[in-house]
Amino acid sequence: MSAPPRRGTLRLVLQVALAAAGVFVLLFLAWRIREALLLAFAAVVVAVVLDAAAGPVERWSGLSRSLALAVVALVVALVLLGFGWLLGSSIQSQVSSLASQLPQAIGQLEETLGIELLAREEGQQGGLADITAAVRQLFGSLAALGSSIAGALTALVLVVVGGFFLAADPHLYRRGLVKMFPPRMHARVDDALGAAGRALRLWLLAELIAMAIVFVLVSLGAWAIGLPAPLALGLFAGLTEFVPIIGPIVGAIPGLLLALTQGGSTLIWAALLYLAIQQLESNVITPVVQERMAEIPPALLLFSVLAFGLVFGMAGVIVAAPLTVLLYVLVKKLYLRQTLGEATDVPGEDEAEPKKAGTVA
Repeated sequence: MSAPPRRGTLRLVLQVALAAAGVFVLLFLAWRIREALLLAFAAVVVAVVLDAAAGPVERWSGLSRSLALAVVALVVALVLLGFGWLLGSSIQSQVSSLASQLPQAIGQLEETLGIELLAREEGQQGGLADITAAVRQLFGSLAALGSSIAGALTALVLVVVGGFFLAADPHLYRRGLVKMFPPRMHARVDDALGAAGRALRLWLLAELIAMAIVFVLVSLGAWAIGLPAPLALGLFAGLTEFVPIIGPIVGAIPGLLLALTQGGSTLIWAALLYLAIQQLESNVITPVVQERMAEIPPALLLFSVLAFGLVFGMAGVIVAAPLTVLLYVLVKKLYLRQTLGEATDVPGEDEAEPKKAGTVA
């Protein structure tokens, strides 16, 4: 009489074990291909930018999506070529000047603080053996640098090409992703993906505006207080602005190091400059450009940057913010609102869309 319940219990245990094993295998595979997944998401970010730029061209001109993307690519190429023609040589010389002056600034900082920031080899006696070892170390460093640059360029090409493919027919890939879920969830998953895409596009637009403003302000401020290579300093500060919380701090380091070589008064002015720009960015620029855009809690961005940096390295730090925006919207849309039934605002959601709580059928 007790045999059927035992078989039922055994079957349930077996099903749970198989499900747990399947989840473990999927997580293991995801971990093994984590770099590829990160590149795929970077391609999604590029596709979002391309889609935002190609959409208006497609609507206003009546061109097909492929031709609209070609027009966008041509315009971007012309803008980059024009920027390079106007400021390229100046920025290149300033970057070279910046790279040559930073070691001196670091050395002066080490002398001032009485600490060693860069490890140096001791006990070199000269002679053929030392020359041979130095040459080997130089060639090893050049080989490692060349390999890193080649890997970065390969990853960049893959991301850009993948972004163009995704932007050429985004609905195809979106429908394919939706069909991986049960039919009863198709409408909700598709709606959540749409909201996530809009939030990501708005967040990227806000970041690009903030990066451009920081570039201009740092360049003008560095030129005003007499720092060398102001365009290079502004470009570096603008690029690091893409990484939230940590980026503005990193972007100020080269300017402060160069100011240290110019004297105490220049260092004070440089510190005040970066502090003023940081306060302006966090209290004025960011709130203004993120109004009606995707606003993410700062603490969440900070710890996501740290977490993705630990898992993926520097590449994880770079894409941590857009990946956090995507996950933030999906969690609020699919879990908090539709599963738990909580009423919550979702970044990227259309204003006309009702913000009512729902439950999964």
